[in-house]
Amino acid sequence: MNNYLLSVYDKTEYNAGPKAKRDISRILSEKLNFKNIEFYFSLNNTISSKVSKVKYLSWDIPRKLKNAKIDNIFIQYPIYSAVVNEKILSLLDSHVKVYYIIHDLESLRLFKNDANYLVEEINRLNKADGIISHNSTMTKWLKENGVKTKIVNLEIFDYLTENVAPESNSYEKTLCYAGNLQKSDFLVNEFYPIDVYGPNPKKEYPNTVSYKGVFAPEELPKHLKESFGLIWDGNRIDECNGVYGEYMKYNNPHKVSLYLSSGLPVVIWKKAALAEFINKHQVGIVVENLAQLQNKLDSLTEEKYLNLRHNAQSVSEKLKKGHYIVKAVSNLIDNK
Repeated sequence: MNNYLLSVYDKTEYNAGPKAKRDISRILSEKLNFKNIEFYFSLNNTISSKVSKVKYLSWDIPRKLKNAKIDNIFIQYPIYSAVVNEKILSLLDSHVKVYYIIHDLESLRLFKNDANYLVEEINRLNKADGIISHNSTMTKWLKENGVKTKIVNLEIFDYLTENVAPESNSYEKTLCYAGNLQKSDFLVNEFYPIDVYGPNPKKEYPNTVSYKGVFAPEELPKHLKESFGLIWDGNRIDECNGVYGEYMKYNNPHKVSLYLSSGLPVVIWKKAALAEFINKHQVGIVVENLAQLQNKLDSLTEEKYLNLRHNAQSVSEKLKKGHYIVKAVSNLIDNK
Protein backbone atom coordinates (compact mmCIF):
# COMPACT_ATOMS: atom_id res chain seq x y z
CA MET A 1 0.00 0.00 0.00
CA ASN A 2 1.21 3.49 -0.87
CA ASN A 3 0.56 5.75 2.10
CA TYR A 4 0.96 9.52 1.93
CA LEU A 5 0.77 12.39 4.38
CA LEU A 6 -0.25 15.81 3.04
CA SER A 7 0.63 18.92 5.03
CA VAL A 8 0.12 22.63 4.36
CA TYR A 9 2.40 25.08 6.15
CA ASP A 10 2.20 28.83 6.53
CA LYS A 11 5.56 29.98 5.19
CA THR A 12 5.45 33.07 7.41
CA GLU A 13 5.07 31.02 10.60
CA TYR A 14 8.16 30.76 12.78
CA ASN A 15 6.69 29.99 16.21
CA ALA A 16 6.02 26.60 17.80
CA GLY A 17 2.83 26.13 15.79
CA PRO A 18 4.16 23.79 13.09
CA LYS A 19 6.01 21.41 15.45
CA ALA A 20 3.05 19.06 15.93
CA LYS A 21 2.71 18.76 12.14
CA ARG A 22 6.45 18.39 11.61
CA ASP A 23 6.66 15.66 14.20
CA ILE A 24 3.80 13.70 12.64
CA SER A 25 5.44 13.99 9.21
CA ARG A 26 8.72 12.65 10.54
CA ILE A 27 7.15 9.88 12.64
CA LEU A 28 4.94 8.50 9.87
CA SER A 29 7.82 8.68 7.39
CA GLU A 30 10.25 6.86 9.68
CA LYS A 31 7.91 4.41 11.41
CA LEU A 32 5.32 3.58 8.74
CA ASN A 33 7.17 4.44 5.52
CA PHE A 34 4.78 7.26 4.57
CA LYS A 35 5.68 9.61 1.73
CA ASN A 36 5.25 13.33 2.41
CA ILE A 37 3.56 15.90 0.22
CA GLU A 38 4.08 19.43 1.50
CA PHE A 39 2.77 22.82 0.40
CA TYR A 40 3.84 26.25 1.62
CA PHE A 41 1.91 29.45 1.16
CA SER A 42 0.94 32.58 3.05
CA LEU A 43 -2.30 32.05 4.92
CA ASN A 44 -3.60 35.61 4.73
CA ASN A 45 -5.75 37.82 2.50
CA THR A 46 -3.08 39.99 0.89
CA ILE A 47 -3.04 40.39 -2.89
CA SER A 48 0.26 38.53 -3.20
CA SER A 49 -1.17 35.66 -1.14
CA LYS A 50 -4.23 35.45 -3.39
CA VAL A 51 -2.04 35.43 -6.51
CA SER A 52 0.08 32.66 -4.98
CA LYS A 53 -3.05 30.66 -4.20
CA VAL A 54 -4.14 30.82 -7.85
CA LYS A 55 -0.72 29.49 -8.85
CA TYR A 56 -1.03 26.67 -6.31
CA LEU A 57 -4.48 25.69 -7.52
CA SER A 58 -3.59 25.68 -11.20
CA TRP A 59 -0.01 24.41 -11.10
CA ASP A 60 1.68 23.35 -7.85
CA ILE A 61 -1.02 21.10 -6.39
CA PRO A 62 -1.84 19.26 -9.66
CA ARG A 63 1.87 18.80 -10.40
CA LYS A 64 2.65 17.26 -7.00
CA LEU A 65 -0.35 14.93 -7.04
CA LYS A 66 -0.24 13.97 -10.72
CA ASN A 67 2.28 11.13 -10.61
CA ALA A 68 1.80 10.03 -7.01
CA LYS A 69 0.47 6.48 -6.76
CA ILE A 70 -1.67 6.88 -3.67
CA ASP A 71 -3.75 4.28 -1.83
CA ASN A 72 -4.22 6.10 1.48
CA ILE A 73 -3.70 9.79 2.09
CA PHE A 74 -3.74 11.41 5.53
CA ILE A 75 -4.29 15.16 5.52
CA GLN A 76 -3.19 17.31 8.45
CA TYR A 77 -6.40 19.21 9.14
CA PRO A 78 -7.34 22.01 8.75
CA ILE A 79 -5.70 23.33 5.60
CA TYR A 80 -7.19 26.81 6.28
CA SER A 81 -8.47 27.15 2.73
CA ALA A 82 -11.67 25.38 1.73
CA VAL A 83 -10.82 25.99 -1.94
CA VAL A 84 -7.40 24.34 -1.62
CA ASN A 85 -8.94 21.48 0.36
CA GLU A 86 -11.52 20.80 -2.35
CA LYS A 87 -8.93 21.09 -5.11
CA ILE A 88 -6.76 18.43 -3.46
CA LEU A 89 -9.70 16.05 -3.05
CA SER A 90 -10.81 16.57 -6.66
CA LEU A 91 -7.40 15.48 -7.96
CA LEU A 92 -7.33 12.17 -6.10
CA ASP A 93 -8.33 8.94 -7.86
CA SER A 94 -11.67 7.47 -6.77
CA HIS A 95 -10.04 4.46 -5.06
CA VAL A 96 -7.92 6.63 -2.73
CA LYS A 97 -8.90 6.52 0.93
CA VAL A 98 -8.80 9.97 2.58
CA TYR A 99 -8.21 10.49 6.29
CA TYR A 100 -7.97 13.66 8.37
CA ILE A 101 -5.61 14.13 11.32
CA ILE A 102 -7.27 16.90 13.30
CA HIS A 103 -5.02 19.60 14.72
CA ASP A 104 -7.73 22.19 15.26
CA LEU A 105 -11.50 22.36 14.89
CA GLU A 106 -12.44 25.94 14.11
CA SER A 107 -16.10 25.14 14.81
CA LEU A 108 -15.00 24.80 18.42
CA ARG A 109 -12.55 27.69 18.42
CA LEU A 110 -12.62 30.82 16.24
CA PHE A 111 -16.04 30.07 14.67
CA LYS A 112 -17.68 28.50 17.70
CA ASN A 113 -20.99 30.33 17.32
CA ASP A 114 -21.15 30.29 13.52
CA ALA A 115 -23.85 27.78 12.53
CA ASN A 116 -23.02 27.96 8.82
CA TYR A 117 -19.35 27.25 9.45
CA LEU A 118 -20.28 24.28 11.62
CA VAL A 119 -22.36 22.76 8.81
CA GLU A 120 -19.52 23.27 6.32
CA GLU A 121 -16.93 21.72 8.64
CA ILE A 122 -19.06 18.69 9.51
CA ASN A 123 -19.82 18.11 5.81
CA ARG A 124 -16.11 18.35 4.99
CA LEU A 125 -15.20 15.82 7.70
CA ASN A 126 -17.92 13.44 6.56
CA LYS A 127 -16.32 13.23 3.11
CA ALA A 128 -13.32 11.51 4.69
CA ASP A 129 -12.98 7.75 5.14
CA GLY A 130 -11.76 8.25 8.68
CA ILE A 131 -10.69 10.86 11.23
CA ILE A 132 -8.12 11.02 13.99
CA SER A 133 -9.67 13.10 16.77
CA HIS A 134 -7.79 14.49 19.77
CA ASN A 135 -9.62 12.59 22.50
CA SER A 136 -12.91 11.00 23.53
CA THR A 137 -14.47 14.37 24.46
CA MET A 138 -13.79 15.83 21.02
CA THR A 139 -15.03 12.61 19.41
CA LYS A 140 -18.27 12.78 21.39
CA TRP A 141 -18.79 16.37 20.21
CA LEU A 142 -18.11 15.40 16.57
CA LYS A 143 -20.65 12.58 16.69
CA GLU A 144 -23.26 14.73 18.41
CA ASN A 145 -22.85 17.31 15.65
CA GLY A 146 -23.31 14.91 12.77
CA VAL A 147 -20.01 13.24 11.92
CA LYS A 148 -20.78 9.73 10.64
CA THR A 149 -17.39 8.57 9.41
CA LYS A 150 -15.06 6.39 11.49
CA ILE A 151 -13.16 8.17 14.29
CA VAL A 152 -10.20 7.03 16.36
CA ASN A 153 -8.72 8.95 19.29
CA LEU A 154 -5.13 10.15 19.27
CA GLU A 155 -5.14 10.53 23.10
CA ILE A 156 -2.20 12.97 23.13
CA PHE A 157 0.18 14.55 20.60
CA ASP A 158 3.62 13.00 20.36
CA TYR A 159 6.64 15.28 20.84
CA LEU A 160 9.99 14.53 19.28
CA THR A 161 13.01 15.72 21.22
CA GLU A 162 16.54 14.53 21.84
CA ASN A 163 16.28 15.80 25.38
CA VAL A 164 16.76 13.21 28.10
CA ALA A 165 14.42 13.83 31.02
CA PRO A 166 16.62 14.56 34.05
CA GLU A 167 16.42 12.24 37.02
CA SER A 168 14.80 13.86 40.02
CA ASN A 169 15.24 12.61 43.57
CA SER A 170 13.57 15.52 45.31
CA TYR A 171 10.45 17.66 45.18
CA GLU A 172 11.10 21.41 44.92
CA LYS A 173 7.44 22.52 44.52
CA THR A 174 8.44 24.70 41.54
CA LEU A 175 6.18 25.54 38.60
CA CYS A 176 6.71 26.65 34.99
CA TYR A 177 4.61 27.81 32.06
CA ALA A 178 5.63 27.82 28.39
CA GLY A 179 3.68 29.41 25.56
CA ASN A 180 2.87 32.55 23.62
CA LEU A 181 2.82 35.03 26.49
CA GLN A 182 0.88 37.59 24.49
CA LYS A 183 -2.33 35.64 25.12
CA SER A 184 -1.42 34.33 28.60
CA ASP A 185 -3.19 37.14 30.42
CA PHE A 186 -3.77 35.11 33.59
CA LEU A 187 -0.08 35.64 34.42
CA VAL A 188 -0.75 39.27 35.43
CA ASN A 189 -2.54 37.85 38.48
CA GLU A 190 -0.53 36.85 41.51
CA PHE A 191 -1.19 33.21 42.43
CA TYR A 192 2.02 31.16 42.90
CA PRO A 193 5.72 31.59 42.09
CA ILE A 194 6.18 30.58 38.44
CA ASP A 195 8.91 30.53 35.79
CA VAL A 196 7.65 31.49 32.33
CA TYR A 197 9.11 30.81 28.88
CA GLY A 198 8.04 32.10 25.49
CA PRO A 199 7.75 35.02 23.08
CA ASN A 200 5.90 38.30 23.59
CA PRO A 201 6.19 38.76 27.36
CA LYS A 202 4.30 41.64 28.93
CA LYS A 203 6.23 44.67 30.14
CA GLU A 204 5.25 44.04 33.74
CA TYR A 205 4.42 40.96 35.81
CA PRO A 206 3.87 40.40 39.53
CA ASN A 207 6.97 39.59 41.57
CA THR A 208 5.89 35.93 41.58
CA VAL A 209 6.60 35.67 37.82
CA SER A 210 10.16 35.02 36.63
CA TYR A 211 10.69 35.39 32.87
CA LYS A 212 13.26 32.85 31.60
CA GLY A 213 13.42 33.71 27.90
CA VAL A 214 12.35 32.20 24.60
CA PHE A 215 13.73 29.02 23.04
CA ALA A 216 13.07 26.97 19.91
CA PRO A 217 10.60 24.07 20.41
CA GLU A 218 13.37 21.48 20.10
CA GLU A 219 15.60 23.40 22.50
CA LEU A 220 13.03 24.29 25.17
CA PRO A 221 12.66 20.89 26.91
CA LYS A 222 16.19 20.87 28.27
CA HIS A 223 15.57 24.19 30.01
CA LEU A 224 12.52 22.96 31.93
CA LYS A 225 13.88 21.90 35.31
CA GLU A 226 10.85 22.77 37.45
CA SER A 227 8.65 20.29 39.35
CA PHE A 228 5.48 20.88 37.28
CA GLY A 229 4.39 22.42 34.00
CA LEU A 230 1.17 24.46 34.02
CA ILE A 231 -1.63 24.15 31.44
CA TRP A 232 -3.90 27.21 31.65
CA ASP A 233 -5.56 29.76 29.37
CA GLY A 234 -7.52 32.98 29.56
CA ASN A 235 -7.23 36.01 31.83
CA ARG A 236 -8.59 34.58 35.08
CA ILE A 237 -7.20 32.33 37.81
CA ASP A 238 -10.55 30.94 39.01
CA GLU A 239 -11.18 29.19 35.67
CA CYS A 240 -9.90 28.92 32.10
CA ASN A 241 -11.93 31.35 30.00
CA GLY A 242 -12.09 33.06 26.64
CA VAL A 243 -11.84 31.38 23.24
CA TYR A 244 -8.78 29.29 24.09
CA GLY A 245 -9.84 28.53 27.65
CA GLU A 246 -13.16 27.13 26.42
CA TYR A 247 -11.31 25.23 23.69
CA MET A 248 -9.35 23.34 26.36
CA LYS A 249 -12.56 21.46 27.17
CA TYR A 250 -12.13 19.64 23.84
CA ASN A 251 -8.58 19.84 22.49
CA ASN A 252 -5.13 18.43 23.28
CA PRO A 253 -2.88 21.44 24.07
CA HIS A 254 0.54 20.76 22.56
CA LYS A 255 2.26 22.12 25.67
CA VAL A 256 1.04 19.08 27.63
CA SER A 257 3.19 17.01 25.28
CA LEU A 258 6.07 19.47 25.69
CA TYR A 259 6.03 19.10 29.47
CA LEU A 260 5.56 15.33 29.55
CA SER A 261 8.25 14.77 26.91
CA SER A 262 10.54 16.66 29.28
CA GLY A 263 9.59 14.28 32.10
CA LEU A 264 7.60 16.98 33.90
CA PRO A 265 4.27 16.16 35.56
CA VAL A 266 1.61 18.76 34.77
CA VAL A 267 -0.97 20.91 36.53
CA ILE A 268 -4.14 21.16 34.46
CA TRP A 269 -7.64 22.62 34.75
CA LYS A 270 -10.21 20.11 35.99
CA LYS A 271 -12.56 20.77 33.04
CA ALA A 272 -9.86 20.34 30.37
CA ALA A 273 -10.37 17.35 28.09
CA LEU A 274 -6.84 16.11 28.79
CA ALA A 275 -7.49 16.04 32.55
CA GLU A 276 -8.82 12.51 31.96
CA PHE A 277 -5.49 11.42 30.41
CA ILE A 278 -3.54 13.07 33.25
CA ASN A 279 -5.59 11.25 35.89
CA LYS A 280 -5.60 7.92 34.07
CA HIS A 281 -1.81 7.82 33.68
CA GLN A 282 -1.13 9.62 36.98
CA VAL A 283 1.20 12.16 35.35
CA GLY A 284 0.05 15.29 37.16
CA ILE A 285 -2.65 16.93 39.22
CA VAL A 286 -5.91 18.63 38.29
CA VAL A 287 -7.17 21.85 39.87
CA GLU A 288 -10.41 23.79 39.73
CA ASN A 289 -8.57 27.10 40.01
CA LEU A 290 -5.05 28.46 40.47
CA ALA A 291 -5.80 29.62 44.02
CA GLN A 292 -5.67 25.93 44.98
CA LEU A 293 -2.07 25.56 43.83
CA GLN A 294 -0.42 26.45 47.14
CA ASN A 295 -2.38 23.85 49.11
CA LYS A 296 -2.21 21.23 46.37
CA LEU A 297 1.56 21.46 45.95
CA ASP A 298 2.25 21.81 49.67
CA SER A 299 0.17 18.75 50.56
CA LEU A 300 1.84 16.54 47.94
CA THR A 301 4.42 14.29 49.57
CA GLU A 302 7.80 13.76 47.98
CA GLU A 303 6.98 10.08 47.51
CA LYS A 304 3.78 10.86 45.61
CA TYR A 305 5.55 13.51 43.54
CA LEU A 306 8.35 11.14 42.54
CA ASN A 307 5.70 8.62 41.46
CA LEU A 308 4.11 11.27 39.21
CA ARG A 309 7.57 12.06 37.88
CA HIS A 310 8.31 8.40 37.17
CA ASN A 311 4.99 8.05 35.30
CA ALA A 312 5.67 11.22 33.32
CA GLN A 313 9.04 9.85 32.24
CA SER A 314 7.35 6.62 31.09
CA VAL A 315 4.90 8.62 28.94
CA SER A 316 7.84 10.73 27.74
CA GLU A 317 9.46 7.68 26.16
CA LYS A 318 6.26 6.96 24.21
CA LEU A 319 5.92 10.57 23.05
CA LYS A 320 9.49 10.65 21.80
CA LYS A 321 8.93 7.48 19.76
CA GLY A 322 5.69 8.60 18.09
CA HIS A 323 3.66 5.93 19.87
CA TYR A 324 0.29 7.67 19.79
CA ILE A 325 0.10 8.77 16.14
CA VAL A 326 1.46 5.43 14.93
CA LYS A 327 -1.22 3.60 16.93
CA ALA A 328 -4.04 5.85 15.68
CA VAL A 329 -2.99 5.72 12.02
CA SER A 330 -2.52 1.95 12.17
CA ASN A 331 -6.00 1.54 13.65
CA LEU A 332 -7.53 3.34 10.68
CA ILE A 333 -5.53 1.61 7.97
CA ASP A 334 -5.62 -1.90 9.46
CA ASN A 335 -9.30 -1.91 10.39
CA LYS A 336 -10.96 -0.51 7.30
